[in-house]
Amino acid sequence: MPKVIFHRDGGATDVVDVDAGSNVMRAAVQNGVDGIVGECGGQAMCATCHVYVREPHLDALPAISEDEEEMLECTAAPRDERRSRLGCQLTLGAGGLEEVEVDVPATQI
Repeated sequence: MPKVIFHRDGGATDVVDVDAGSNVMRAAVQNGVDGIVGECGGQAMCATCHVYVREPHLDALPAISEDEEEMLECTAAPRDERRSRLGCQLTLGAGGLEEVEVDVPATQI
């Protein structure tokens, strides 16, 4: 079963098992992970699911689309060119990531 490990500001960690085909944003919202808002519902239109992907998982990420790239320019927390991604664009299982660790920014809005 795919897994997302959320490292929140302040040191708390949430480990969430998800169904294949889900994404990082949906995993956070459905499991009450603080710090991920997902205001637009996963349409890459709000940047409130911004996460910093941890190093071991960077090479397994899908390419950033133009829409995601544009939204990453609008994040409330500073963008990290290599690590910043929108959680709604990171699909787990079913051809996506089997496991990913992310840091949740201190603020989304």
